[in-house]
Amino acid sequence: MPDPLLAELSGHRWLVPLLADFAGHKGARFVELIHRLGLPRDSLTRTLEAAMRNGWVQRNPGHGHPIRPEYILTKAGADAARRAATIAGAQAALGLPPGAATRWGLPIIAGIGTGHNRFNALSRLLAPASPRALSQGLTALGRHGLVTRDVIDRRPPVSRYGLTRRGELLAEACL
Repeated sequence: MPDPLLAELSGHRWLVPLLADFAGHKGARFVELIHRLGLPRDSLTRTLEAAMRNGWVQRNPGHGHPIRPEYILTKAGADAARRAATIAGAQAALGLPPGAATRWGLPIIAGIGTGHNRFNALSRLLAPASPRALSQGLTALGRHGLVTRDVIDRRPPVSRYGLTRRGELLAEACL
C-alpha cells in the first residue's frame, strides 16, 4: 500500500513547493506566493484549491489587515508541510527544479526505495496509476538521473529498476 500522504502530496505538481513555503512562513498572501514560487496565477489558484480540499490550507478568518496572511496552514497541514519541506529540501539539494516530478514520480521513487523494482510490482503498489503514467514517470525519473533500468537478457526479457545515489537521497526524504 503506498503512503497516502505522499500520494496526496504528489497529486498536484506544485503542492510540495507550496506547502514547503508554508512550512517556513506559516501563512502567506496570494501575491507573495506568486513571487516566491514563480507560478502563474491560475496554477497557484488550482494548487491552493487542492490544498484546501485536502484540509491543509485555509483562508485566514482574521484576514483584512495588510500584514496578515490570506492563507494559513491548518493543523493537518502542518504535518503535510513538514514532510513537503523535507522533500523540497532534498529536491533542491539534488538540483531538481520545483515541480520536476510527474504526478507519480515521488510514489515511484518511494516504491523502488522499498524494494518494488519490477514494473508489475510498481503497478500493483500504485494501483490507480495507469501503465502509461507509470512508464512516463519512470522515463522522466531516468532523465533526471534518479532511476536506472537494467534489462536482464532472458526469455522474455526482464526489466529491473533501481535508484541512483541521487534517487536514494530523494527516497530517504519521501519515506
